[in-house]
Amino acid sequence: MSSDEITKRKKDHIEICSTDKANFRNKTAGFEYYDFKHYAITELNLEQIDIAQRFFNKTISAPLIISCMTGGVNESKNINHELAKVAQHLKIPIGSGSQRALIEDRAKLKSFSIIREAAPDVPILANIGAAQVAQGIKLEDYKFIIDSLEADALVVHVNPLQELIQHRGEPNFKGLLNNLESLIRKITIPVIVKEVGSGINGEAAEKLLEIGVKGVDVAGAGGTSWSAVEYLRNEKNADELFWDWGLPTSFCIKDVNKLKENYNFILIGSGGIKNGFDAAKSIALGADLVASAGTFFRLLKNAGAEKLIEVIEEWISTIKKVMYLTNSRDLKELRENKLIKVSDYY
Repeated sequence: MSSDEITKRKKDHIEICSTDKANFRNKTAGFEYYDFKHYAITELNLEQIDIAQRFFNKTISAPLIISCMTGGVNESKNINHELAKVAQHLKIPIGSGSQRALIEDRAKLKSFSIIREAAPDVPILANIGAAQVAQGIKLEDYKFIIDSLEADALVVHVNPLQELIQHRGEPNFKGLLNNLESLIRKITIPVIVKEVGSGINGEAAEKLLEIGVKGVDVAGAGGTSWSAVEYLRNEKNADELFWDWGLPTSFCIKDVNKLKENYNFILIGSGGIKNGFDAAKSIALGADLVASAGTFFRLLKNAGAEKLIEVIEEWISTIKKVMYLTNSRDLKELRENKLIKVSDYY
């Protein structure tokens, strides 16, 4: 695919994702099926609850990530700059959009390097697609995209459904695991694997952990459907039947969390995280951190950076209030049997 075609696709993605018209229609992330166990005799002091933690050798203020979004086009430069300033202000990690465009045209460097310039103190996640890993891109290209951000970790996004649906996609991941294992041995920063909205279950996550992956971002169904994005981009070349394909985020978090007994890794919950309650439920289900892309992106585009900061601060406040009401002194305690299935009430 030519650089011009990639640029056109990125612009289409930005336009479509600035609204919620590509959200899942008939499937949710599943958080509504859970409720918190209220603890009436909590003795915690809300003001003393601290949710700061370490993330890849840096301290962050809260278990939240501004997830991977965009890059490689002129529109991306300003978006990434504003998102990075938000991340720096709040002291939370931020992910880059796919850096494939940077590999194919290094003149696009500024739309990515601006992230580190605006966020010098927070963890930054570089990003490349599974299709490119499967094709076996050069080690020097990996090092270039990592160095462009002074990245703390590399995200490999797996998007088989999107590649299958999109016009001139690349639905061929043969060799992915072998190439990924080789990459992990050759670079010095940890690798995270994330879906883009169809979910990673325990079976898939275990295969990734076995080859040395250090983080799994489940990115389940319930938020933006990238099948829907590609359908809206080019209806004649997309199959609307797959609009709601995917595993709900709540299921994915629970399923992958079971692997914590045998593997040491970071579990990230994302996909349809719309508010602080969703974030808190993700943590209670087992996530170490929670990421959001679509919700944050639309807030930035439609209301500006100050509003995005205000909303993320509300999420942080909500997580702390949930901890107070469930008698959870820290995030570890929030993960210890603090949820009840709504169906158990009746």
